[in-house]
Amino acid sequence: MTRPRLALIGTGGHGRGHLAQGRRLHDEGAVQLVAVADPHPPAADDLPDGVARFTGGAELIAAGGADVAVICTPIHTHYDLAAAALEAGMDVLLEKPTTATLDEFERLTAVAQRTGRLVQVGFQSLGSEAIGLIRSRIDAGEIGEVVRYSATGAWVRDEAYWTRSAWAGRRVLDGRVVADGALTNPLAHATATALALAGATLTTSVRSLEVDLWRAADIEADDTSVAVFTLDGGLKLTTAVTLAASVQTDPYVEVTGTSGALRLWYTKDVVELRGPDGAVRDRTRTSRADLLENLLAAREGRAGLFAPIARTGAFMRLVDSVVEAPAPRPVAPHAVSAVVDDAGRRRVIAGIEEELDRALRLERTFTSLRSAFTEAS
Repeated sequence: MTRPRLALIGTGGHGRGHLAQGRRLHDEGAVQLVAVADPHPPAADDLPDGVARFTGGAELIAAGGADVAVICTPIHTHYDLAAAALEAGMDVLLEKPTTATLDEFERLTAVAQRTGRLVQVGFQSLGSEAIGLIRSRIDAGEIGEVVRYSATGAWVRDEAYWTRSAWAGRRVLDGRVVADGALTNPLAHATATALALAGATLTTSVRSLEVDLWRAADIEADDTSVAVFTLDGGLKLTTAVTLAASVQTDPYVEVTGTSGALRLWYTKDVVELRGPDGAVRDRTRTSRADLLENLLAAREGRAGLFAPIARTGAFMRLVDSVVEAPAPRPVAPHAVSAVVDDAGRRRVIAGIEEELDRALRLERTFTSLRSAFTEAS
């Protein structure tokens, strides 16, 4: 069988992982790596023989010659590059979030349908066996009747993170919506995974959505936020996240029922069954499939996509709400400390971990809870 010809667009930053994966699959004979594009592309000596090197994704796509494209570029470039790749006959692995706006998402979905090409979105956690395991345990009644879904992450990001590129921490750049921020980019997986567990992945799966956006850092976008979804069927899904934590902790999603909860530590693929008192009753480690390999299998009809574009519609409702919301409000100065430690120069919101937990338990925003950091002292 002829090996699919693979092109990688964006090989710096997070794209370095895609480059390593592409080279591995090339060496294993699963694909033929034919082209890479980046403003600073890898040296020819660091690539297999014959790989074309470009400084822009549009030029790579226009040159043709690829069957599959991995696109790992700034958020506001996703639509243009993915649409062009689809029109050129390529199947696409597109990094999250799918696009910068809901309108772009709908147009890209239409292009995929018209061209008959596949689009897999880079929510890696959706390749985890934990998703199916948790849903089967819910169906088996292990936690009783489901009463709520939640997702959270308390991470640390220093000043260098927000200055690493022109688009980092921006809502708009050069007239284009960027939609960077805690909810839509670094901790996007939390919401996407929770929506998958709820079986609420389409745009029509969300009845209503309220967002509450805050920032401790000197940026345009949010770094500390809550989103409260009301899902079709009436249950709520609450996401509470921050990039201004005192220390970085593992993020998780949780399905709470009348007799316990199932918690997924989604970066580790670990599932915990917890009793009504919160005590861990059992712990299961699961495996995870690779999204690019899954896309290659789907091209051959051997598998369905783990994260097809249509099933990122509910997440795009969140992106749309963040884009349309007023600019994030600055956290009250009395609640923010400037810290310099091994994690870099950064800002920490006092008591934020407790406020995240309170928002999740009560399914409410920081503003409605009158969290201390939202009000002047």
